[in-house]
Amino acid sequence: MNKKLRKYLIFAAVILIIACIGYFLLPGRKEAPVTLSTAKVEKGDIATSITATGTIEPITLVEVGTQVSGVISKLYVDYNSEVKAGQVLAELDKRLLVSELENASATLQSRQVDLDLQKKNYDRQKMLWEKQAISKVDWENAESTYKTAQLAVTSSKAAVLKAQTNLGYATITSTIDGVVVSRAVEEGQTVAASFNTPTLFTIANDLTKMRVIANVDEADIGGVKERQRVTFTVDAFPNDEFEGKVIQVRLEATTTSNVVTYQVVIDAPNPDLKLKPGLTANVNIYTLEEKNVTIIPSKALRFNPDPELMKSIRDLTIAEPKEQTASPDKTKKVVWVKSGNSLTPKQVTLGATDGVHIAVIEGLNIGDEIATGIAQGMNNAVEEKSGGESSPFMPQRPGGNRNR
Repeated sequence: MNKKLRKYLIFAAVILIIACIGYFLLPGRKEAPVTLSTAKVEKGDIATSITATGTIEPITLVEVGTQVSGVISKLYVDYNSEVKAGQVLAELDKRLLVSELENASATLQSRQVDLDLQKKNYDRQKMLWEKQAISKVDWENAESTYKTAQLAVTSSKAAVLKAQTNLGYATITSTIDGVVVSRAVEEGQTVAASFNTPTLFTIANDLTKMRVIANVDEADIGGVKERQRVTFTVDAFPNDEFEGKVIQVRLEATTTSNVVTYQVVIDAPNPDLKLKPGLTANVNIYTLEEKNVTIIPSKALRFNPDPELMKSIRDLTIAEPKEQTASPDKTKKVVWVKSGNSLTPKQVTLGATDGVHIAVIEGLNIGDEIATGIAQGMNNAVEEKSGGESSPFMPQRPGGNRNR
């Protein structure tokens, strides 16, 4: 019984193998239908853009510091405080500075008294010298002492002015109208201004007017120009798209890990105060924008009718192209226009392209039907060909190269 069942199974497998071989190898299979893919000439927009990342900053950002050392005695503002130009932000302990001013003033008064004394002595010696009553040495000594006293008074006046100025620096005021973005000190903290001016506050002038400093790769910077439209998003508001425009392309290059970038400054209005300093912006800079122009699919330029394949399309007449010499003008190309049952080549003048569509300047009318490729159906699948070109990364159907 088992041997008989085994024979039936072997017999069935042999028949199945023979049927498969006959299906794939024997002639008589029906060829898949071939159709011509077309597209209409229409009006549309052409746009190309480059992407970059940047940081949002206030247009005017001022660091307020102090030129004298001391202890912070009072703070009058905090983070996010709105301030006016000239408003007091903080004060240093003034006792040491006041004592320096008093000391300088006392020195000035002392030297002024000495100057008055030397002036009287100078006048007396001058009168005696004119009468030849004293020696030349005595006259020269009196003259030198008087001039030295004058210089000492001048020096003391400068010291008083310096002490007054330093005392004024102890009161720290805002230089602009704006908002306090950063406060780097606390009351009781000592600040030292020996070698540089320490930053105490950072004030943004107007947060309704922001800018984006975008880092654009060297491969893309050639297409970036001033006044180009920009859109960008920030992670804080992923559903919002913000508008701006390029206001400056900086010439200074920055190299990081052998990658060269250029800074592009983008004006970013912020009327709703959503944009905050320091946010990262994902930027799209539109290097090309043409609206309401005549466009066709870019693949129509690659279409070149294959005589063997075109025979499979019924009732289609292909006009013979006129002999044309190769033109060095890259803006002139040939497309195939379908009118009724005829396919005719036509030379067109091209404009800008975004990779998917290309603008037509001259040669076609709105509504014209142009060939874009050949579609060959097989087992409910469609394979489209444009002049025999195909992507090496696209998988091919079995036997797909049989007609080549």
